Amino acid sequence: MESALDYHSARALLAWQIELGATDAICDAPVNRYELEARQPKPTARQAEAPPPKPKEVDPVEVARDIARGVRDLAGLKTALAQFEHCDLRKGARNLVFSDGKPGARVMVIGEAPGRDEDLEGRPFVGRAGQLLDRMLAAIGLSRQDNVYITNVLPWRPPQNRDPLPAEIAMMTPFLERHVALANPDILIAMGNISCDALMGKRGITRLRGTWGEAWGKPVMPMFHPAYLLRQPLQKRAAWSDLLDIKSRLDAG
Repeated sequence: MESALDYHSARALLAWQIELGATDAICDAPVNRYELEARQPKPTARQAEAPPPKPKEVDPVEVARDIARGVRDLAGLKTALAQFEHCDLRKGARNLVFSDGKPGARVMVIGEAPGRDEDLEGRPFVGRAGQLLDRMLAAIGLSRQDNVYITNVLPWRPPQNRDPLPAEIAMMTPFLERHVALANPDILIAMGNISCDALMGKRGITRLRGTWGEAWGKPVMPMFHPAYLLRQPLQKRAAWSDLLDIKSRLDAG
């Protein structure tokens, strides 16, 4: 007669077998491990996770065009520029330099970018270069108080007065084009290379100056920038010739 194992004896025997290295219990029927492996479902290849969608790239030039098209007056244009967030120059500038002079004047002067004095005052051409510009205009009977309107290609000062980058010029040009349309002058004066680039897509002020061009349906006279004339006073003779050409065109109507 076989003696039945009690609970404690069976548990002790099982613990002893585990200690010896047993990993599976012996069943009444043999188990074919190779068949078990064949029956197991093969792991399916994990589907590659789709990369997260890239954020939609914004074209600052296109945004500027859309904004500029919707502007109806100069005050609205100034507000639109102040709210334009795609030009990093605004982060380092003290003031937005929008314009000065007489809106609706026959002559519109377009400079390059604000300098230190312009950035402090928020008006274009107020430093030494601005004083020279005033004297140049006065020599042919013009003044910003009466019959000249002034702005820049860029409304914010570049760091250390560096030249504006092509991308900065490109995103500001739609606003400048709208500015010209709203001011509606008879003649544009492009002061320096940057202005000629924005207005006519050309550089080389020494070659361009003194020859009439065209931008947005308006005649353009390229001229040396007053800041350049302060460094190269011998070029004032060429600037005087350009001023006389402008006066002749104004007098002709």
